[in-house]
Amino acid sequence: MYTVLVISCHPDDMEIACAGTLLKCKARGDRVVVCHLSSGNLGHEIIKPDKLTVMRAAEAEKSAAIGGFEIMHARFDDLEIYDNNKESRDKVVDVIKSVDPDFIITHSPDDYMPDHTAVSKLVFDACFTATLPNYRTEVEGRARMVPLYYMDTLAGVNFNPTEYVDVSEFIDKKLEMLNCHESQIIWMRDHDHIDFPDMVKTCCRYRGFQCGADYAEGFRQCQVYLKGTTKRLLP
Repeated sequence: MYTVLVISCHPDDMEIACAGTLLKCKARGDRVVVCHLSSGNLGHEIIKPDKLTVMRAAEAEKSAAIGGFEIMHARFDDLEIYDNNKESRDKVVDVIKSVDPDFIITHSPDDYMPDHTAVSKLVFDACFTATLPNYRTEVEGRARMVPLYYMDTLAGVNFNPTEYVDVSEFIDKKLEMLNCHESQIIWMRDHDHIDFPDMVKTCCRYRGFQCGADYAEGFRQCQVYLKGTTKRLLP
C-alpha cells in the first residue's frame, strides 16, 4: 500500500518509539524500511566501540527480521553526525532517493541528545534536497516531496503528539524486538538505572491513556509548506 521509511539515529531507537506503528503498517501491506544512521558504538560501559558496532548491527538485524522490515546501516559513529555536514546530508539524500518513500518518520527536533537532534535536522534538510533534479549525489534521480512525521522522544519529554496509533495488538511483538538489543538493556540499567523494556511499555501505556487505547505511540507531523496531505498515512 505505502512505502514507509524510518530514519533513526541508533539501533533500538525505532523499537523504542515506533515499532508498534511499523508492525501495524506491515500488517496492512506496507513496505517498511528502517535506516540506522549511527552505529551506536559508544553505548556501553565495558564493550569497546569496534566490538559494539558489530554487536549492535547484529541486534538490529535480528529485530528487523522479527518485524519483517528491510534494514539499512549508514555506519556513522556516535557523535559524528552533524546537521550542517554535507557528507551526512548527502548520505541521507541517497537513502531517501533509493527507497522512494510515501512518508518518512524520524526523531523529534526537541529530543534529548545531540545525535537525535542532528538526525532530525538532517532528515528535514534531506527531504527537500532529495527532490532537486540537479543536486547530484551517488544515487541518480530525485525523490518525491512527502510528509514527514516526528516520533516520540524518550519518555515523552517535551513531546505533545498530534496523531496517535493504537498499537495494543502489537505491544508484545514490539517488546520482543526491543529485547533483541541486549547490549542496550544492560547499558540503560548501568548508565541510567532503569528497566528499559518496562519504561518503553509504560510510555506506550501512557500514550494509550491519552487516546483511549490500551497502548499507543504518538507522532507529530512536520507542518511546513508542501509537506501537508489530505490522507491519513499512519495506520
